[in-house]
Amino acid sequence: MYLKVKRLIDVFLSSIGLIVLSPFFLILIIAIKFDSKGPVLFKQKRVGNHKTHFNILKFRTMKIDTPKDTPTHLLNNPEQYITKMGKFLRKTSLDELPQIWNIFVGQMSIIGPRPALWNQYDLIAERDKYKANDVPPGLTGWAQINGRDELPIEVKAKLDGEYVDNISFLMDIKCFFGTIVSVLKRDGVVEGGPTSKRST
Repeated sequence: MYLKVKRLIDVFLSSIGLIVLSPFFLILIIAIKFDSKGPVLFKQKRVGNHKTHFNILKFRTMKIDTPKDTPTHLLNNPEQYITKMGKFLRKTSLDELPQIWNIFVGQMSIIGPRPALWNQYDLIAERDKYKANDVPPGLTGWAQINGRDELPIEVKAKLDGEYVDNISFLMDIKCFFGTIVSVLKRDGVVEGGPTSKRST
C-alpha cells in the first residue's frame, strides 16, 4: 500500500521541484556550457526496478573524452577528467538534480537504493540477496546516509536490504533529512582512490 502512496509523493514533489528549480537549472546549464565543451546533461545506463535498464540523468561534470561506463575510482588519475564546474557540482551533489526528471517519469524514486551501473555485476548480484533490485532506485537512500562512497559492496547491499525490509514513510523521512545532513557535511564522499564507489 505504501508503495502506491510513495509514488504519488514522488510525482508531487518532483513536479514542484522541476517548476521551482527551473531558474536555478538555467544558471547551472549556462555555467556548464561556458566551462567546457560538450552536452549539458550526462546520460548513463543504470539498473532500475526489477533490474530493468534506464538512462540516468546528471549534469555533466567530466570532459567528453572520459572513458564511458567506468566508475570514477577505476580511472587513472580521475581528477584530470573532472571539469572546474564539475568539481563544484560533485562536491555539492548538484550534478544529481536532473534525476528529478527520472523520478517524475517513474524510473526512480526520491528514496531508494542508488541505481547501479549496468555493468556493476557484483553489486547487482549482492543486492539480489536482499531483494534490493526489486524496488525503484532512489536519488538517495539508507546506504547514502550511512557511508556513501566509503562502503564496501557487501555492506552497501546489506544496507539497501535493510531499507527494503523497513520501507515506510518514516524510513523515507529519515533518509531524506539524513541526506541533507550528509551533503552539508560531505560525509563519505571519495573522489578517486581504491575505496571510492562514485560513478561518473
